[in-house]
Amino acid sequence: MKLFGVYRIRIDRPLFFALLIPAALSLLILYSATGQNLDIVIRHALRLAVGFGIMLAIAQIRPETLARWTPYLFGLGVLLLIAVLGVGSVSKGAQRWLNLGVVRIQPSEIMKLAVPMMLGWYFARSSVPPRLSQLAVAALVILIPALLVAKQPDLGTAVLIVGAGGLILFLAGMGWRTMAVIAGLTGAALPVLWSYLHDYQRKRIFTLLDPTSDPLGAGYHTIQSMIAIGSGGFFGKGWLNSTQAHLEYLPESSTDFVFAVFAEEFGLLGIVILLSVYLYIVGRGLMIAFFAQDTYARLLAGGLALSFFLYFFINVGMVSGILPVVGVPLPLISYGGTSLVTLMAAFGMLMSIHTHRKIVAT
Repeated sequence: MKLFGVYRIRIDRPLFFALLIPAALSLLILYSATGQNLDIVIRHALRLAVGFGIMLAIAQIRPETLARWTPYLFGLGVLLLIAVLGVGSVSKGAQRWLNLGVVRIQPSEIMKLAVPMMLGWYFARSSVPPRLSQLAVAALVILIPALLVAKQPDLGTAVLIVGAGGLILFLAGMGWRTMAVIAGLTGAALPVLWSYLHDYQRKRIFTLLDPTSDPLGAGYHTIQSMIAIGSGGFFGKGWLNSTQAHLEYLPESSTDFVFAVFAEEFGLLGIVILLSVYLYIVGRGLMIAFFAQDTYARLLAGGLALSFFLYFFINVGMVSGILPVVGVPLPLISYGGTSLVTLMAAFGMLMSIHTHRKIVAT
């Protein structure tokens, strides 16, 4: 794509236009979920514009350059996480933000990109499938930032970091026997991990099995979101007709539980369309990974694509009552800033890998 007939913008058009669909839907659904608050919609539109701008900027960077920056980005992210624990801003009982004066950032979001980038960089310089010693190094790359994020506490983002790292290990060819051993060790460590959870996190797990056990407490979010989803039926109640959101029964209706508002207004048909778009985006990312021409690009593209699947799977499962409530936003639709920018940066990397592959091939 040429700009003023001079500069060729490197962009993957199928992925770009697929991303526009949930982005446009987010403006419609946030307008309804916030009680027709136009200011919030405008702020979200501006964040989308910034996110798409960052995506296009990163898409122009060659994958080799991204690889050279990877260790520095990872190291910076770990240092920022340590700084958060020392001087971070506290909001809603969690210490997750770092105030830089001009802007507040959430360093944990950086690690959602830095961890798969670092693992791809590491395995590109060693051998695949990974040996036991390499798996030990990879475990440190994953667990150090994940534990620092869990300490904030931010269990949802910590789970996403571990999940993204695990997906890279899978793509790198980690054997099924090794995965079975890791799963067994994780299961054996669950009693220890349980003791480190906060009381509200334990309640969320208990209420997953029976939300009605605490209908006005830990189970309230799940019950109200399930009511919203179920009342939507096949075709939904129509745009601006979400009673759960407008009557303020549904908490966090514009952020973590925006999917429940969408389901109530657009019904099963809308859910199928939205999930189909999401799956297309994942499939496009995996296709980019398949045709990537080096180990770093292949692992990074595959990891980012599958991480996107993990994001919306966890959010939809959380809102539907089949997973614990862990505070993971619905990608591209939930109201937010840092997570949206991080996500669009990931898509910029996917476009970089795809478009620069064409140059090498010719």
